[in-house]
Amino acid sequence: MDGNGNSETPELTGARTRRIGILTAGGDAPGMNAAIRAVVRSAAVAGIEVIGFRRGYEGLIRDLAEPLSGRSVANMIQRGGTFLETSRSPEFRTPAARGLAARNLRRHLIEALIVVGGEGSMNGATVFAGETGIPIFVIPASIDNDIPGTDYSIGFDTAVNTALEAIDRIRDTAFAYERVFCVEVMGRDSGFIAIAVALGGGAEAVIVPEIPFSLDDICDRVEDSHRRGKRSTIVVVSEGPRTGGVIPVAEALTNRLGMQARVVVLGHVQRGGAPTARDRLLASRMGAGAVKAVLDGAGSSLIGEERGAIVRVPLVEVSSQRRPLDPSLIELVHQLST
Repeated sequence: MDGNGNSETPELTGARTRRIGILTAGGDAPGMNAAIRAVVRSAAVAGIEVIGFRRGYEGLIRDLAEPLSGRSVANMIQRGGTFLETSRSPEFRTPAARGLAARNLRRHLIEALIVVGGEGSMNGATVFAGETGIPIFVIPASIDNDIPGTDYSIGFDTAVNTALEAIDRIRDTAFAYERVFCVEVMGRDSGFIAIAVALGGGAEAVIVPEIPFSLDDICDRVEDSHRRGKRSTIVVVSEGPRTGGVIPVAEALTNRLGMQARVVVLGHVQRGGAPTARDRLLASRMGAGAVKAVLDGAGSSLIGEERGAIVRVPLVEVSSQRRPLDPSLIELVHQLST
């Protein structure tokens, strides 16, 4: 009961108004707001109410709920980040917290939940759906592009273009001073950003966590490019413990070449900024696809893009899997840098 003696749970009068929930979880990615916008407006056309939960799974546990309307998402498609905010919730890994989250969904009469997030968010959604029977639809949003079941995730294209713009600028000064630059990009345990940036930026070498590498081989390749008269060298390194990061690479090159290899760590700048047209389009299509999945009564699924088409992939088929990196792309980087 509230302070006026009214029940906290809305009473149903006549036909029930359909209602869904949405949240953004894990790392933010440009295009999340575009996805929320697409969900809210597609749902409105179908006569479905949308309840947003702030702060991701943490907000679902704490019931940080608010109704979303078409006006709530006005002027959002071009904004980076997520206006619903996000977090990483260790508490959601416990059955007790997931039980509380489920009770909050049922108290709001929510019949399905849409989660916009990355690999960890998808794995959490899979467990939650299995325990509760609540249909959950995951819209893949991650700059890492490491989510199985989809060719692209929201935010990847923007992150790559942000990194490419930085590398183009670095190349200018590298050429002017005949310098070697080692550039570290994000990606956690995934090398998709590094590979795309290395190919798009004309890098001489790239290091990713999925493929074993030798610092001696990297040094040989850079040294050979200098012997062939190249005035500038870019080495792209994916972050993380499996690569060791950019510092050991720069130190090895400095010792071998007798000239200081400069280090640039792009960091979280890759996560921010307005989403590209590609990410806005992808987010809009996936958001509308998630609402259609609700209308069709589909089971818990990842809403992905495969060969240009929006598809549904059962969460149990993709949860805890890894999206493989094509190793031939490493050789393509080397081939095109000769």
